[in-house]
Amino acid sequence: MSTISVANMVNHMILMRVCESGGGKRKGRSKKWKEILRFPHISQCTELGNSIDRDYISLCEKQPIGRLLFRLYCETRPELLRCIHLLDAMSSECVEAAESLAEQCRENLELHPCKEIFSDCRKALHHYLRGAPFSDYQNSMYFDRFLQWKMLERQPIAKDTFRQYRVLGKGGFGEVCACQVRATGKMYACKKLEKKRIKKRKGESMALNEKQILEKVNSRFVVSLAYAYETKDALCLVLTLMNGGDLKFHIYSMGTPGFENDRVQFYAAQICCGLDHLHQESIVYRDLKPENILLDDNGHIRISDLGLAIKVAEGDPIRGRVGTVGYMAPEVINNERYGMSPDWWGLGCLIYEMTAGRSPFRARKERVKREEVEKRVQEEEEEYSDKFTEDTKAICRVLLTKDPKQRLGCTAEGSAGVKAHSFFRNINFKRLEAGIQEPSFVPDPRAVYCKDVLDIEQFSTVKGVNLDQTDNDFYFKFSTGCVSIPWQHEMIDTECFSDLNVFGPQGTRPPDLDWNTPPEPPRRSLLDRIFRRHCSSVSTLFCRQCAHRLSSLECQVCLRRPFSIARLCSLSLYIVKAFLNFLSVTVVRNSATMYSLFRAK
Repeated sequence: MSTISVANMVNHMILMRVCESGGGKRKGRSKKWKEILRFPHISQCTELGNSIDRDYISLCEKQPIGRLLFRLYCETRPELLRCIHLLDAMSSECVEAAESLAEQCRENLELHPCKEIFSDCRKALHHYLRGAPFSDYQNSMYFDRFLQWKMLERQPIAKDTFRQYRVLGKGGFGEVCACQVRATGKMYACKKLEKKRIKKRKGESMALNEKQILEKVNSRFVVSLAYAYETKDALCLVLTLMNGGDLKFHIYSMGTPGFENDRVQFYAAQICCGLDHLHQESIVYRDLKPENILLDDNGHIRISDLGLAIKVAEGDPIRGRVGTVGYMAPEVINNERYGMSPDWWGLGCLIYEMTAGRSPFRARKERVKREEVEKRVQEEEEEYSDKFTEDTKAICRVLLTKDPKQRLGCTAEGSAGVKAHSFFRNINFKRLEAGIQEPSFVPDPRAVYCKDVLDIEQFSTVKGVNLDQTDNDFYFKFSTGCVSIPWQHEMIDTECFSDLNVFGPQGTRPPDLDWNTPPEPPRRSLLDRIFRRHCSSVSTLFCRQCAHRLSSLECQVCLRRPFSIARLCSLSLYIVKAFLNFLSVTVVRNSATMYSLFRAK
């Protein structure tokens, strides 16, 4: 066995062990995790408290940590605790109401199971809670603790926030690798977009568009964006890690090509829900294909790679020949205007391919020109083998209708018409969206469902591309750090929230929440403690590159690239003092870029 093969096996083993530990709640955390997630004193949260939007739905419903803290506050008052218990009861019953109500209601609820049967009661409860209880909550220590969590959420994010592991695959602008948050042990996939490759291909708008759409969509059927940051050479999107591989791998590399009908139904139903959630945000996906559908550890799927997704204004259809050959709808190939119709065509292609083990208009590994495939899409009808049931044939035919106006999903019924098709008669969509529908297949936790590291094609070095101030402005828009809701879910799922969310005895304020207790002085670094006595009394420093005057020996560092001073506070710089016997000081950022300052005489 070669050295390379041994190294590759080691990479596989390391990733599997890390994934196992990362799934163990408290496992995988850095030894310094409490220091990383140390709450600021409440007095340092004043500005945030004055600027935050005091909206009940946002603070107490949409944000997971806010919801839990509001619940903790309600538990201190018996009349509010009863409201919370009633909301919990309605929430737990709304999906399975058809299984628990009396016989006279059973038939109707089984046909139309929904939480609307409790909607009036829920609205009344929330109307009450958003009044005086919400007002009182904002003056409590629980809301102050929420502000502390929000301050932690705003911490700068850099490469050192994560541990990096093996490459899982590659995207259009760079590699995708596994990574782990040091503070929590949570595993993610890090999609790296090389800065020079983006600029060479003029992909800035595509990269920023994908990032902004991922931030906006919060669906269990679409990959979530947890962090966005930059390194010296790349922009990084930290996304949901899907260890189960993609549908293309499972269709073609796990035995006989294609799936059994129940598995096709399950994946198609989840894809349908994901498309529905995107369409509710007026987003058309435009790149539905097997390699963009990923499986998680439990066998559930998510839509990934939203680089071609775009927001469509109501009443203003778009035009654009984008997508993958063989999966593009006729209206896209013809460069006609369209709305959400290409996505329902793509769903038809996927159902066909999962069943037949080949795409509807091109055989597996068939060498054929793009023009020929597009001609088949526009003119030819797909063929059906005996693998297709009558329901599967029927849904493929109505989804692969050439005329988008007649296509299933594009009529007035929309996604509801797709879900109501007889193909999905065995799918309970309410249970599916609640995450309690059992999948047909669960990946083996000991297997790695991705290509061998050596089989992943390497990117060549980009030459002849220089980065300038315009690029820095784009990177600033991209590198926004944590995404609120996924970050809060991470804190809760890894039990960091329960471990840190501790109050004083008998419900009193701890020192960090006591307005009358001064905050602890900041901890000095090792360099600061060693060289403290050597600090110069001179109070003026200038940047060697641009002669910008610095106001303090504890350098606000002026960078070679002309960043604004307002942005310096968000960069992870090692703060170094000017020493009496030195004319120059070197400041290192992330051990990657050197910056020099000199002291005025």
